[in-house]
Amino acid sequence: MGVIGLLTAGGDCPGLNAVIRGVTVRATETHDTEVLGILNGWQGLIEGDTVSLDRDDVRGILARGGTMLGTSRMDPYVHGEGLASCMSTIRKTGIETLIVTGGDGTLRSALQLADEGLKVIGVPKTIDNDINGTDMTFGFDTAVSVATEAIDRLASTAEAHNRVMLIEVMGRTKGWIATYAGIAGGADAILIPEVPYDLDAVAAVVKKRYRRGRPFSIVVVAEGVAPPEGATLEVRKDAFGFERLGGVAYALAPEIEDRTGFETRVTVLGHVQRGGTPTAFDRVLATRLGVAAADLAVAGESGVMVALRGSEIEPVPLAEACATVRGVPENLYEVASAFFG
Repeated sequence: MGVIGLLTAGGDCPGLNAVIRGVTVRATETHDTEVLGILNGWQGLIEGDTVSLDRDDVRGILARGGTMLGTSRMDPYVHGEGLASCMSTIRKTGIETLIVTGGDGTLRSALQLADEGLKVIGVPKTIDNDINGTDMTFGFDTAVSVATEAIDRLASTAEAHNRVMLIEVMGRTKGWIATYAGIAGGADAILIPEVPYDLDAVAAVVKKRYRRGRPFSIVVVAEGVAPPEGATLEVRKDAFGFERLGGVAYALAPEIEDRTGFETRVTVLGHVQRGGTPTAFDRVLATRLGVAAADLAVAGESGVMVALRGSEIEPVPLAEACATVRGVPENLYEVASAFFG
């Protein structure tokens, strides 16, 4: 077959280098197929910024965070004219199939390119774990591990000072990180976008703990939770015009403090959740997804995403992956809420 193009787009994520390594080694060594890395996501495809990849180029990157190819939030359909914006690079380099590693927004653009006639294979990437069609995305396990360690550390200082600690984690529209890290860290309340919250109920949990001789509490908050009634958050945008979230915990903290009388402090974990070395689980999952994507590309497949289904890696239609955003199931949140207080 012709050249395989490979790009990483959207936010960085632990495990991206494992995908790059998996695609490159599988394609070049097993299938004797050329791989062309596209620098800085869609921006590199539009502007023609590419680099040839072989096995030696990807040695030593497995444990590294970030992405050796770089990324950006430029999008061919938001900042360009779709496939037409990319055709100059595609013609010049001979790219036959494009492997796109990204989250829901990136995969929607990949689906549009496939609909326009470009052969595209998707690889699901997001620490938010909210992509439909796959049981888990790489990067999520690392983010949860980082958040859980933070909760463990903050619990000790909360107990020492008899405080309420609000820990804000990532999760733009869904609360997977908050739920998993909250369960793992023994949170006394977890606020996620999927479930309406009641600050009076949160305050009641804090007060109940005090009566039981536990005068401190841990509350985990997903960044996409709506601010309390009457509060407004500054709407900020990045260089590409996309809204930046973060800071809702600062609006929630005084409300909880007023209702409980307990000093309430905020820690926003932010980008620390998706930086640094990936966990072993994420390295293995990302490697398997990269290998599967290379196999599908060589087989001439298009319009599909590689996905974890149970213990197996399977192709699913990109249309299915992009149909909806996958939220935390009610029964999982019920498990978490059983331990509130």
